[in-house]
Amino acid sequence: MLKMSLLSVGSRMPGWVDLGFAEYQKRIRRKIQLDLVEVPAVHRGKHADIARIRREEERRIRNLTPGRSRTVALDRRGTLWDSRDLARKIQGWHEAGERIALAVGGADGFSDAFVDAAHETWSLSPLTLAHPLVRLVLAEQLYRSVSILEGTPYHR
Repeated sequence: MLKMSLLSVGSRMPGWVDLGFAEYQKRIRRKIQLDLVEVPAVHRGKHADIARIRREEERRIRNLTPGRSRTVALDRRGTLWDSRDLARKIQGWHEAGERIALAVGGADGFSDAFVDAAHETWSLSPLTLAHPLVRLVLAEQLYRSVSILEGTPYHR
């Protein structure tokens, strides 16, 4: 079984997001153990130092990342993967016995240094997505990729 952690900076999500995420989490549990780690966002005041806030949120992500994880930063500058690409990635990570840490930054994203230090950088879309949508799209795409690997008809 592939072990994944989704480390997401932000505040509590609306109930509909939690329900949707839990549903996809349940659907993939035979293939992927997906743990959600909510990383507290740093308070942003009127004259916030964005560079300092990014550094602090990135430090929090690193501190909560399970040891020996392959870090995949979700960032608009990343590579676009289609569903079959993601299925191949999941298969490869599983075969290599890797633990995966999917990192979603705060409102101001990641610094260049964090992105450069990640093993991979993945862009879900060239659009800017709200954090609740990122969580659901990510979970749904993991489920879709599992369905591709299992040959079920979900992915058509």
